[in-house]
Amino acid sequence: MIELRPLRQFIAVAEELHFGRAAERLHISQPALTQAIQQLELRMGAPLLERSQRRVSLSPAGAALLPELRRLIAAADALPAQAQAAAAGQAGRLRLAFVSSIAYGPLPGWLRSFREARPGVQLALREATLDVQLDAFAADQIDAGFVLHAEGAAPPGLAARRVLREPLMLALPETHALARQARPSWAALSAEPLVIFPRRIAPSLYDAILGHYRARGATPVIGQEAIQMQTIVNLVSAGMGIAWVPASLTQLQRPGVVYRAPAGAVLSCETSLVWREPAQPAVRRFVDHVAAVSDTMSMAPAATPQRRQSAAVTPQPLSKPRPASRPRKLA
Repeated sequence: MIELRPLRQFIAVAEELHFGRAAERLHISQPALTQAIQQLELRMGAPLLERSQRRVSLSPAGAALLPELRRLIAAADALPAQAQAAAAGQAGRLRLAFVSSIAYGPLPGWLRSFREARPGVQLALREATLDVQLDAFAADQIDAGFVLHAEGAAPPGLAARRVLREPLMLALPETHALARQARPSWAALSAEPLVIFPRRIAPSLYDAILGHYRARGATPVIGQEAIQMQTIVNLVSAGMGIAWVPASLTQLQRPGVVYRAPAGAVLSCETSLVWREPAQPAVRRFVDHVAAVSDTMSMAPAATPQRRQSAAVTPQPLSKPRPASRPRKLA
């Protein structure tokens, strides 16, 4: 290994082209500097300077090496500041997973404002369902994630902060008779085949939807399963059934699909930001940032004629957590 000190000494001689002035600049004796440069040349295996009685100049090897050594020394000098920034959550890398539904809601705004506030933190984004995220946490492949679940059912074993509560809306084929109703009745809905995600994707929400049917004496008919919410909406447009989707997803305007709020009791879902404790500084900064902005950014989709019909079920922002409170650790 080559220490940084002789590299700094060589740079001083290369810039001064005079051993006496370089020694004075470095606050060492000229013989000590001469010996240090000779030792460096031995380690490099080539002469770095050409010396005569009248002048000192760079050898071809020295001229080629000088720019690289300047970059190396600059990088070494920057290390303490980089370490301090990483320890303070101002720099580093945040591996963040998210479910597709929140990408149609407030997530893009949160990511933009976080990047503006913490430009030194590199975001590595990954779209993933709850089951995939849990596996990724176990394999240390992600640092935090946004997950979709039923009310009050954030996944256990992770620290969690609820960031969004919103109603489930009906996605209907636009040619379906129910699409002509402003708020379709439950009696008309109960016999329609469902396009729904597999239970493993979001077990609590799957159970909440089916339980909503059973509580009303109906047996849900599963017409088709699909993993991604976008695929579910596309299957609805093909007439394969109806679907329950988070209100955020109504921003996905797929031809052949309309969104309606059902009559009667509203079934809701939640999205939580989850992470492992103890959290890395960049994760803690992101959690705090989302908590700070979630009450100021609008969580409602952009208004359209269809959505104005369902204004009563527009998702509402959560109140800002009190500063003194800390995220709870779920059992």
